[in-house]
Amino acid sequence: MAKFRMVHTEFWNDPKVVEEMTPEDKYFFLYLLTNSNTTQIGVYQITKKQIAFDMGYSIESVNSLFQRFISHHKIVRYNDETRELAIKNWGKYNLTRGGKPMIDCVTAELKDVKDVSLIEYVAKSIEKHDIKGLYDTYTIRGQEEEKEKEKEEEKEEDILSDSSNHDDTGIPYSEIVNYLNQKCNTKYRSSTAKTRALIKARWEEKNRLEEFKRVIDNKTAQWLHDPEMSKYLRPVTLFGTKFESYLNEKVRTTPNGTHIEPPKTNHPPGIDW
Repeated sequence: MAKFRMVHTEFWNDPKVVEEMTPEDKYFFLYLLTNSNTTQIGVYQITKKQIAFDMGYSIESVNSLFQRFISHHKIVRYNDETRELAIKNWGKYNLTRGGKPMIDCVTAELKDVKDVSLIEYVAKSIEKHDIKGLYDTYTIRGQEEEKEKEKEEEKEEDILSDSSNHDDTGIPYSEIVNYLNQKCNTKYRSSTAKTRALIKARWEEKNRLEEFKRVIDNKTAQWLHDPEMSKYLRPVTLFGTKFESYLNEKVRTTPNGTHIEPPKTNHPPGIDW
Protein backbone atom coordinates (compact mmCIF):
# COMPACT_ATOMS: atom_id res chain seq x y z
CA MET A 1 0.00 0.00 0.00
CA ALA A 2 1.44 3.35 -1.04
CA LYS A 3 2.13 5.90 1.67
CA PHE A 4 1.83 9.61 1.02
CA ARG A 5 1.64 12.80 3.04
CA MET A 6 -0.36 15.92 2.23
CA VAL A 7 1.00 19.42 2.64
CA HIS A 8 -1.72 22.06 2.67
CA THR A 9 -1.30 25.03 0.39
CA GLU A 10 -1.87 27.12 3.53
CA PHE A 11 1.68 26.15 4.46
CA TRP A 12 3.00 28.90 2.17
CA ASN A 13 0.68 31.54 3.65
CA ASP A 14 1.30 30.78 7.31
CA PRO A 15 2.76 33.93 8.98
CA LYS A 16 5.39 31.88 10.82
CA VAL A 17 6.56 30.30 7.57
CA VAL A 18 6.45 33.55 5.59
CA GLU A 19 8.00 35.91 8.14
CA GLU A 20 10.18 33.78 10.40
CA MET A 21 11.50 30.88 8.36
CA THR A 22 14.57 31.02 6.18
CA PRO A 23 14.69 28.98 2.93
CA GLU A 24 16.60 26.28 4.83
CA ASP A 25 13.93 26.29 7.55
CA LYS A 26 11.19 25.70 4.97
CA TYR A 27 13.17 22.92 3.31
CA PHE A 28 13.81 21.27 6.69
CA PHE A 29 10.17 21.57 7.79
CA LEU A 30 8.86 20.08 4.53
CA TYR A 31 11.28 17.19 5.01
CA LEU A 32 10.02 16.58 8.56
CA LEU A 33 6.43 16.55 7.27
CA THR A 34 6.96 14.24 4.32
CA ASN A 35 9.96 11.92 4.80
CA SER A 36 9.52 8.16 4.58
CA ASN A 37 9.64 7.67 8.37
CA THR A 38 6.55 9.78 9.06
CA THR A 39 3.53 8.12 10.63
CA GLN A 40 -0.16 8.87 10.84
CA ILE A 41 0.15 10.05 14.45
CA GLY A 42 2.76 12.78 14.05
CA VAL A 43 5.35 11.01 16.20
CA TYR A 44 7.99 8.91 14.52
CA GLN A 45 11.48 7.55 14.97
CA ILE A 46 14.30 8.93 12.86
CA THR A 47 18.01 9.46 13.42
CA LYS A 48 19.83 12.71 12.82
CA LYS A 49 22.31 10.77 10.72
CA GLN A 50 19.52 9.74 8.33
CA ILE A 51 18.23 13.31 8.15
CA ALA A 52 21.71 14.58 7.33
CA PHE A 53 22.12 11.96 4.60
CA ASP A 54 18.68 12.59 3.05
CA MET A 55 19.07 16.38 3.06
CA GLY A 56 22.73 16.54 2.15
CA TYR A 57 23.68 18.39 5.35
CA SER A 58 26.28 17.71 8.03
CA ILE A 59 25.28 16.43 11.47
CA GLU A 60 26.25 19.83 12.88
CA SER A 61 23.86 21.55 10.49
CA VAL A 62 21.04 19.20 11.42
CA ASN A 63 21.68 19.85 15.13
CA SER A 64 21.53 23.61 14.49
CA LEU A 65 18.25 23.28 12.62
CA PHE A 66 16.77 21.15 15.39
CA GLN A 67 17.82 23.72 17.97
CA ARG A 68 16.13 26.43 15.92
CA PHE A 69 12.90 24.47 15.45
CA ILE A 70 12.71 23.41 19.10
CA SER A 71 13.79 26.61 20.88
CA HIS A 72 12.91 29.37 18.40
CA HIS A 73 10.01 28.18 16.23
CA LYS A 74 8.77 25.80 18.96
CA ILE A 75 6.95 23.50 16.56
CA VAL A 76 8.77 20.18 17.05
CA ARG A 77 10.26 18.09 19.83
CA TYR A 78 12.98 15.48 19.61
CA ASN A 79 14.05 12.85 22.14
CA ASP A 80 17.76 12.14 21.68
CA GLU A 81 17.53 8.91 23.67
CA THR A 82 14.64 7.25 21.81
CA ARG A 83 15.37 9.08 18.50
CA GLU A 84 11.69 10.09 18.30
CA LEU A 85 10.39 13.29 16.75
CA ALA A 86 6.98 14.94 17.30
CA ILE A 87 5.36 17.65 15.16
CA LYS A 88 3.23 20.04 17.20
CA ASN A 89 0.34 20.78 14.83
CA TRP A 90 0.27 17.45 13.00
CA GLY A 91 -3.15 16.51 14.35
CA LYS A 92 -4.73 19.80 13.32
CA TYR A 93 -4.10 19.12 9.64
CA ASN A 94 -3.78 15.33 9.35
CA LEU A 95 -6.20 13.85 11.91
CA THR A 96 -9.43 15.42 10.72
CA ARG A 97 -11.31 12.27 9.69
CA GLY A 98 -12.37 9.24 11.67
CA GLY A 99 -13.60 5.76 10.84
CA LYS A 100 -12.34 2.32 11.81
CA PRO A 101 -9.31 2.25 9.46
CA MET A 102 -8.05 5.52 10.92
CA ILE A 103 -8.75 4.45 14.52
CA ASP A 104 -6.97 1.12 13.98
CA CYS A 105 -3.95 2.82 12.39
CA VAL A 106 -3.61 5.43 15.13
CA THR A 107 -4.03 2.82 17.88
CA ALA A 108 -1.34 0.58 16.39
CA GLU A 109 1.15 3.42 15.95
CA LEU A 110 0.59 4.89 19.43
CA LYS A 111 1.61 1.55 20.94
CA ASP A 112 5.08 1.90 19.42
CA VAL A 113 5.88 5.33 20.90
CA LYS A 114 8.51 5.12 23.64
CA ASP A 115 8.41 8.73 24.88
CA VAL A 116 4.81 9.23 25.97
CA SER A 117 5.31 12.96 26.53
CA LEU A 118 5.52 13.32 22.73
CA ILE A 119 2.01 11.84 22.44
CA GLU A 120 0.73 14.46 24.87
CA TYR A 121 2.54 17.19 22.91
CA VAL A 122 0.80 16.29 19.62
CA ALA A 123 -2.58 15.65 21.28
CA LYS A 124 -3.01 19.32 22.17
CA SER A 125 -3.67 20.27 18.53
CA ILE A 126 -6.12 17.45 17.73
CA GLU A 127 -9.68 18.69 17.30
CA LYS A 128 -11.45 15.40 16.52
CA HIS A 129 -12.63 14.07 19.89
CA ASP A 130 -12.49 10.32 19.22
CA ILE A 131 -8.91 10.55 17.94
CA LYS A 132 -7.83 12.83 20.79
CA GLY A 133 -9.33 10.35 23.23
CA LEU A 134 -6.92 7.69 21.99
CA TYR A 135 -3.95 10.00 22.57
CA ASP A 136 -5.18 10.89 26.05
CA THR A 137 -5.56 7.21 26.93
CA TYR A 138 -1.98 6.41 25.98
CA THR A 139 -0.72 9.55 27.75
CA ILE A 140 -2.38 8.52 31.03
CA ARG A 141 -1.15 4.96 30.65
CA GLY A 142 2.39 6.17 30.03
CA GLN A 143 2.31 8.47 33.05
CA GLU A 144 1.21 5.59 35.25
CA GLU A 145 4.05 3.42 33.92
CA GLU A 146 6.51 6.25 34.57
CA LYS A 147 5.34 6.48 38.18
CA GLU A 148 5.91 2.76 38.59
CA LYS A 149 9.43 3.12 37.23
CA GLU A 150 10.11 5.95 39.66
CA LYS A 151 8.97 3.77 42.55
CA GLU A 152 11.32 1.01 41.44
CA GLU A 153 14.18 3.50 41.21
CA GLU A 154 13.44 4.75 44.71
CA LYS A 155 13.73 1.20 45.99
CA GLU A 156 17.13 0.87 44.34
CA GLU A 157 18.22 4.17 45.89
CA ASP A 158 17.88 2.72 49.38
CA ILE A 159 21.27 1.05 48.91
CA LEU A 160 22.93 4.40 48.23
CA SER A 161 23.82 7.01 50.80
CA ASP A 162 23.24 10.72 50.29
CA SER A 163 24.90 11.74 53.54
CA SER A 164 28.19 12.71 51.94
CA ASN A 165 28.95 15.32 49.30
CA HIS A 166 31.48 12.96 47.67
CA ASP A 167 31.63 9.19 47.36
CA ASP A 168 34.74 7.01 47.12
CA THR A 169 35.28 8.03 43.48
CA GLY A 170 35.58 11.69 44.39
CA ILE A 171 32.58 12.69 42.26
CA PRO A 172 30.57 15.53 43.88
CA TYR A 173 27.13 14.13 43.10
CA SER A 174 25.37 16.14 45.79
CA GLU A 175 27.01 19.44 44.88
CA ILE A 176 26.08 19.06 41.21
CA VAL A 177 22.46 18.08 41.85
CA ASN A 178 22.03 20.69 44.59
CA TYR A 179 23.24 23.37 42.19
CA LEU A 180 20.64 22.23 39.64
CA ASN A 181 17.91 22.31 42.30
CA GLN A 182 18.90 25.81 43.41
CA LYS A 183 18.89 27.18 39.86
CA CYS A 184 15.63 25.53 38.80
CA ASN A 185 13.74 25.25 42.08
CA THR A 186 13.54 21.47 41.71
CA LYS A 187 13.95 18.59 44.14
CA TYR A 188 16.07 16.01 42.32
CA ARG A 189 17.99 13.58 44.51
CA SER A 190 21.69 12.98 44.11
CA SER A 191 21.23 9.39 45.26
CA THR A 192 19.17 8.39 42.23
CA ALA A 193 20.95 5.56 40.43
CA LYS A 194 20.29 6.88 36.92
CA THR A 195 21.39 10.42 37.83
CA ARG A 196 24.62 9.11 39.33
CA ALA A 197 25.30 6.97 36.27
CA LEU A 198 24.92 9.99 33.97
CA ILE A 199 27.13 12.21 36.14
CA LYS A 200 29.76 9.49 36.41
CA ALA A 201 29.79 9.01 32.62
CA ARG A 202 30.40 12.72 32.05
CA TRP A 203 32.99 12.81 34.87
CA GLU A 204 34.91 9.99 33.19
CA GLU A 205 35.01 12.20 30.09
CA LYS A 206 37.14 14.62 32.17
CA ASN A 207 34.30 17.07 32.93
CA ARG A 208 34.48 18.56 36.41
CA LEU A 209 32.20 20.59 38.69
CA GLU A 210 32.82 23.79 36.74
CA GLU A 211 31.63 22.15 33.50
CA PHE A 212 28.49 20.77 35.13
CA LYS A 213 27.63 24.20 36.51
CA ARG A 214 28.20 25.82 33.12
CA VAL A 215 25.82 23.39 31.41
CA ILE A 216 23.19 24.05 34.09
CA ASP A 217 23.68 27.81 33.71
CA ASN A 218 23.48 27.68 29.91
CA LYS A 219 20.30 25.63 29.71
CA THR A 220 18.64 27.42 32.64
CA ALA A 221 19.15 30.73 30.88
CA GLN A 222 17.54 29.29 27.73
CA TRP A 223 14.75 27.13 29.12
CA LEU A 224 13.75 28.20 32.64
CA HIS A 225 11.17 30.78 31.49
CA ASP A 226 9.95 28.70 28.54
CA PRO A 227 6.84 26.67 29.60
CA GLU A 228 7.45 24.03 26.93
CA MET A 229 11.18 23.57 27.50
CA SER A 230 11.50 24.03 31.27
CA LYS A 231 10.47 20.42 31.85
CA TYR A 232 13.77 19.36 30.27
CA LEU A 233 15.80 21.00 33.04
CA ARG A 234 16.44 17.60 34.55
CA PRO A 235 19.48 15.34 35.02
CA VAL A 236 18.55 12.90 32.26
CA THR A 237 18.55 15.71 29.69
CA LEU A 238 21.33 17.97 30.96
CA PHE A 239 23.84 15.25 31.81
CA GLY A 240 23.10 12.99 28.85
CA THR A 241 24.84 12.57 25.49
CA LYS A 242 24.37 16.22 24.49
CA PHE A 243 26.36 17.46 27.51
CA GLU A 244 29.33 18.59 25.40
CA SER A 245 27.07 20.46 22.99
CA TYR A 246 25.33 22.27 25.87
CA LEU A 247 28.70 23.03 27.44
CA ASN A 248 29.98 24.81 24.34
CA GLU A 249 26.91 26.92 23.65
CA LYS A 250 27.39 30.68 23.74
CA VAL A 251 24.46 31.96 25.77
CA ARG A 252 23.62 35.63 26.10
CA THR A 253 21.45 36.72 29.01
CA THR A 254 19.87 39.86 30.42
CA PRO A 255 20.82 41.02 33.95
CA ASN A 256 17.90 39.01 35.40
CA GLY A 257 19.12 35.83 33.71
CA THR A 258 16.63 35.71 30.83
CA HIS A 259 17.97 34.15 27.64
CA ILE A 260 18.46 36.49 24.68
CA GLU A 261 17.71 34.96 21.29
CA PRO A 262 20.53 35.56 18.79
CA PRO A 263 19.71 38.06 16.03
CA LYS A 264 17.89 36.59 13.05
CA THR A 265 19.99 36.03 9.94
CA ASN A 266 19.22 34.92 6.44
CA HIS A 267 20.53 31.45 7.25
CA PRO A 268 20.43 29.37 10.45
CA PRO A 269 23.87 28.91 12.04
CA GLY A 270 25.86 25.86 11.18
CA ILE A 271 24.86 25.41 7.55
CA ASP A 272 27.76 24.42 5.30
CA TRP A 273 27.90 26.42 2.10
